[in-house]
Amino acid sequence: MHRTRGKVLGVAVALAATGLLAACGDNDSTASSTPKLTPTTTASQPPATSSSAGGDTGAQTPAPESTPAETVAPERPQPVPTDVVPPGETTKLTDKDKKFLDALKAQGVAASSPDIALSIGTYVCQGVAAGASEQDLTTFVNAMAGSDPSFDPAKMPVEKVGKIYIDTAKQTYCQ
Repeated sequence: MHRTRGKVLGVAVALAATGLLAACGDNDSTASSTPKLTPTTTASQPPATSSSAGGDTGAQTPAPESTPAETVAPERPQPVPTDVVPPGETTKLTDKDKKFLDALKAQGVAASSPDIALSIGTYVCQGVAAGASEQDLTTFVNAMAGSDPSFDPAKMPVEKVGKIYIDTAKQTYCQ
């Protein structure tokens, strides 16, 4: 009987301890504030001084700066592919491209780069092949021609330049 009383008492103590521990905490494991680390100095720590052969100068030696354990490699730019055409240069012109550009130049239209003129000519040919209306072609070609940096409205109105692009592309480039 003495042994059963001891077991019951032990179980009761274990349950009481468990209950007390459960009541003490609210199961909140998140921090409610960020601790602030501030260096503390005590009167028993002497300031760091440097001494030289000539004697103590009283100057303090700064603490060495800590370095990170991992050194991050500096970011390097990617190499430029060698097959890229530099700005201002065009790809190789075909005979058809040259014929179109020469015909434009003969009518007083000189694009700032051949790529611009060839883009407009290609647009005209694609529009014609798709069955676009003359009005749609004119609107977009005028906008493209007018956005060319070499376009000068004092020399020729944009509507005339657009018409030259459309007519010339249809005659020489869309074949």
